[in-house]
Amino acid sequence: MKYLFDTSVWLWSLAVPERIGRGGQELFARGTEEFYLSAASSWEIGIKSALGKLPLPEPAVSYVPKRMAAQGIRALAITHTHALAVSELPAYHRDPFDRLLIAQAQVEGMAILTADSAFRHYPVELVWCGE
Repeated sequence: MKYLFDTSVWLWSLAVPERIGRGGQELFARGTEEFYLSAASSWEIGIKSALGKLPLPEPAVSYVPKRMAAQGIRALAITHTHALAVSELPAYHRDPFDRLLIAQAQVEGMAILTADSAFRHYPVELVWCGE
């Protein structure tokens, strides 16, 4: 199975892994699954960091790829198919980054690692990582 990180869960995996619920922690511990981080998450992290809303120990441009490499996480690019799939989603969630993650997971047949209850409204497989 392939798993796509919600941005928050990926950031927790780096800074406060104990915040991730049991299901997510067990999945990470297996070490046999494919984990992905979307370019949408890098975009979100870069914006929030530049605005001072997300303090990082180094610039996002180096922080994200270094941490992805250290964790063995693969990159998921944003395609036109992903972007257009967003228009097919009902408006349960207004966050454009999260909507893109949901569309990507649907198109790619991935499960999303999330702690955002709004994701439950969409027809996408979830791994609940909240407490």
